[in-house]
Amino acid sequence: DTCSKEPIVRRYDHEVQGASVLKPFVGARNDGPSDAAVLRPDLNAWNGIILSNGINFRYGDIDPYWMAAAAIDEALRQIVAVGGSLDRVALLDNFCWGNTDRPEVLGSLVRAALACYDVAKVYGTPFISGKDSLHNEYKMGMERLSIPGTLLISAVGVMPDVRKAVSMDLKGPGNLIYIVGVTKPELGGSGYYALQRHIGASVPVTQPTAAKAIYTALSKATAGGGVLSCHDCSEGGLAVALAEMPFAGEVGAEVSLKNVPIQGGVSRDDQILFSESTSRFIVEVSKEHQTAFEKTLEGIAHARIGQTTQETSLKILGRQGTPVVQAPLKQLKASWQKPLEKYF
Repeated sequence: DTCSKEPIVRRYDHEVQGASVLKPFVGARNDGPSDAAVLRPDLNAWNGIILSNGINFRYGDIDPYWMAAAAIDEALRQIVAVGGSLDRVALLDNFCWGNTDRPEVLGSLVRAALACYDVAKVYGTPFISGKDSLHNEYKMGMERLSIPGTLLISAVGVMPDVRKAVSMDLKGPGNLIYIVGVTKPELGGSGYYALQRHIGASVPVTQPTAAKAIYTALSKATAGGGVLSCHDCSEGGLAVALAEMPFAGEVGAEVSLKNVPIQGGVSRDDQILFSESTSRFIVEVSKEHQTAFEKTLEGIAHARIGQTTQETSLKILGRQGTPVVQAPLKQLKASWQKPLEKYF
């Protein structure tokens, strides 16, 4: 679920009339995972449209309410990651569910719908449309096969000036790397646990009021021109985001987990690396904009955790100062691109 979907995306037309400012893939070789797409429908104007998505069906195995909340948060933070704001954003829902004649299935659908109402109200982002695909359940002999309750959230936002769009690839050596947001021991339904064939119980709990304050501050910092690149932490958490930004830009990075803002009894390096707590970003900032960036984010949980380097590798130091990740960018990128290659 975390790997590159490029073989699929390339089969669809995403270059209509050359109006794509930020494409599905960005970076030095146009193969890094963009957080969102930015379109410029009117080539005689600089205003544009941002399109993003949020989805994670595994959270629904624990609590569909927080699955829906996380999907909304992911779609919105990707709007912010590419340089947008929540000023003019609308949402669409796509419910794919099992047989709602069964009380437990209907109950899970209701939980997700309640979250859509509660969270969207706080963010001020109305639902303008959506679709439902229900009763996706089959019988094979005496066995029932039902799809997991899954909610896809799409977000569309107005961007006043597409020239201020920000991509996720690192831009050059000697810049500072920040994390924005708080990391908690929330690995329930994570990609990390899935690799261990484990579900867990500590599903990420989105706090929209706090998240909205983060998004407002980061949008202001981006509008000021000090943000060189920005990437949201979603599937795979901090570890995946820190791998994707360097290999997309072909710029090395060295970071430390020591200063990452944490809450809730985080005690291990792997918890920090792979927790999927919502409302978090990795941000690249030039040294000349350091003071202005930190001032704009005053009162918001953030920390400088490293810098970009001349080396074509990613090095992550654990809380005790010893390396926990040290790998060439080419190796990381190959691992990310490999899973779907055999199917295409």
